[in-house]
Amino acid sequence: MFRNLFGKKQKTLVLAAPLKGKLIPLEKVPDPVFSEKMMGDGTAMEPTEGILCAPVDGEVIQLFHTKHAVGIRTVEGLEVLLHIGLETVAMEGEGFTAEVKEGDQVKTGQPLIRFSLETVREQAKSTVTPMVITNMDRVARLEAKPVEEAEAGDPILEVTLKSS
Repeated sequence: MFRNLFGKKQKTLVLAAPLKGKLIPLEKVPDPVFSEKMMGDGTAMEPTEGILCAPVDGEVIQLFHTKHAVGIRTVEGLEVLLHIGLETVAMEGEGFTAEVKEGDQVKTGQPLIRFSLETVREQAKSTVTPMVITNMDRVARLEAKPVEEAEAGDPILEVTLKSS
């Protein structure tokens, strides 16, 4: 925690890599919904393994029926959306196995969804996996760590929340 100009305490959270792979700036994601930050700000990864893990401690607030995306809310109220690949909803769940359900409490690094990277490569537009904060109105500052590749669980984003 640190204090802002008005002396109010601000909470800083660290988001971990949800996958093993290469980091990609959100602006470079080949889908305007993510690259133009219509859903929020964050980062993306090109996975080298088919295990999506929790980037933060929190509650699973949404698990898409096709198991290609999951939303988590931290105790501080930060909401993080993880979306495996691009245009993967059309796969209708093929190749995806959820390890959690809505309402589950999860810890950073815990597996959320296992998926066939090969099936995603074959059937989706891309394997690029965005991680976005969907309630940016809660965020005072978002800073990416200077890393190009990460293991699931490595710190990759620092988020300073606005004072409440």
